[in-house]
Amino acid sequence: MNAISECSKTTREGEQPAASVAPRSNLKHDAEGYTLKVEMPGVTKAGVDITVNEGKLLITGKRESVATNGRTVYSERPAAHYSRVFELDPSIDTERISAGIEQGLLTVKLHKAEAAKPRKIAVA
Repeated sequence: MNAISECSKTTREGEQPAASVAPRSNLKHDAEGYTLKVEMPGVTKAGVDITVNEGKLLITGKRESVATNGRTVYSERPAAHYSRVFELDPSIDTERISAGIEQGLLTVKLHKAEAAKPRKIAVA
């Protein structure tokens, strides 16, 4: 079983459900934990929100439409709202989750708790 799995879309209390796009993602595992990469083209650091609550990782991103002078005749890059919710494995240390975004690719590091990492036992 993976350290995280996708949950159904949810909204925060009091929010109206909005049309959103589920961004594509990849998950890689190594000895230290997991690396989650999420594609959100056009989203900047200011447009990303990551929340951990009740064992779930909620990632949202907002791409604003580009303001231009004149009337837009045709556009293939409208504003977009991205949203994904993942259920976290209990082995993830939620206090050590870190994230960064570069050129629309969000990278989230999910470190394992020390107690969950394998360790070698010396035989006396």
